[in-house]
Amino acid sequence: MEGLGSGGAPPPKVVVDGRLLQTFQRNFVQVQSLLDQNRLLINEINQNHESRIPDNLGRNVGLIRELNNNIRRVVDLYADLSYKFVEPPRYPSQEHCWLENGHKRYRPS
Repeated sequence: MEGLGSGGAPPPKVVVDGRLLQTFQRNFVQVQSLLDQNRLLINEINQNHESRIPDNLGRNVGLIRELNNNIRRVVDLYADLSYKFVEPPRYPSQEHCWLENGHKRYRPS
């Protein structure tokens, strides 16, 4: 079966910068850690709520603040990843080369 591109030509290969890949990995590890922490916070908040003990209910205020801060951090990490993924690489020289499909790609000089 032929490819979907013009003339059945394969799409150009994409080279991923090692630093970008490290950033993705680091951010995803941080996100997973925050999500794990949020799961524990939610469990504790629920237990405190069900207990109806005034001190436990009061403690939930701080736990909910921590949960909200973690959620903000997750959003920021995903936003950072999105920005880095869509932002074209910046090279010292703005020389470019043309790919077979007619798109321009910048390259270092």
